[in-house]
Amino acid sequence: MGGFFSRLKERLAASDTPAASGDEHGPDYVEIATGDVPEGHGRVTVRPFVIEEFEHIKPILDVLREGATIALVNIKPLKDKDLVELKRAINKLKNTCDAIDGDIAGFGEDWIAAVPSFAKIYRTPKKKDASKGPEMSKVTEYT
Repeated sequence: MGGFFSRLKERLAASDTPAASGDEHGPDYVEIATGDVPEGHGRVTVRPFVIEEFEHIKPILDVLREGATIALVNIKPLKDKDLVELKRAINKLKNTCDAIDGDIAGFGEDWIAAVPSFAKIYRTPKKKDASKGPEMSKVTEYT
């Protein structure tokens, strides 16, 4: 990506002629930043995780507290192994999301999304009569 901007900048600079007013770049000069966006500056990371043991939630909690990562968590290995530990892990994730004003929801049977305060997980509005239309996607509330 940097190569494209470098070539564009060279072409623009080569085609410019100095203006009579003493401006070295001329009136049609356009400056384009060629550097990448610095880490953590306007960037959001979506990161997958797998929980096989309760202890595997620590890195998830850490990135959520940092505030720039959306965690997609596969809970199937722990679910197949120990439901009590799974419930404990989900409660810990929920408490952390509550503390950082984030959001958490389950998708399907085996995935959880946990997001920091800048994001909100979409939930379909609850219908009074479920037979009126197709269901979008199942989102599980963790309350």
